[in-house]
Amino acid sequence: MAQQKSREPRNMRTSVKGPLMFSAFWAVVAFVATLIFASGGTAKTPRFDLAFIAAGIAFIVILVVLAMLSMGHKPNAEHLGKGSGVNLSSRNSGHGGPPARPRPDAGDPDAPRDRT
Repeated sequence: MAQQKSREPRNMRTSVKGPLMFSAFWAVVAFVATLIFASGGTAKTPRFDLAFIAAGIAFIVILVVLAMLSMGHKPNAEHLGKGSGVNLSSRNSGHGGPPARPRPDAGDPDAPRDRT
C-alpha cells in the first residue's frame, strides 16, 4: 500500500474487485445448482437452506484460494527473460539435430556397421 498513490487506479494484482466478482459468480452458480439438484425435482419444494450454505461455502473457499494465489505470486527477475541461458542455440546443445562435430571414436558415419 505504500507504493500506491492516492489518485491512481489499482492494478489487477492489488485490486479487490476482480477476486470478489469471480467468487460471487461461482457462489451464484453453486446456489442455483444446489437449489435445482438438492430439491429433487420441480414437484418438491426448493431447498433454499442448502443453496445458501453451498453459495457461502463456494464464495469463501474461492476467495481464500485466490488470496493465497495472489500472495504467492512473485514476478521473475529481469535477467531471466533476456536470453542469457546456457544453451543459446539448440544446434550446439546436442539435443535434436546432428552434432556440431563428429566424435573421434565414431568413425565414418556412412560406413556399414556390423550387426552381429
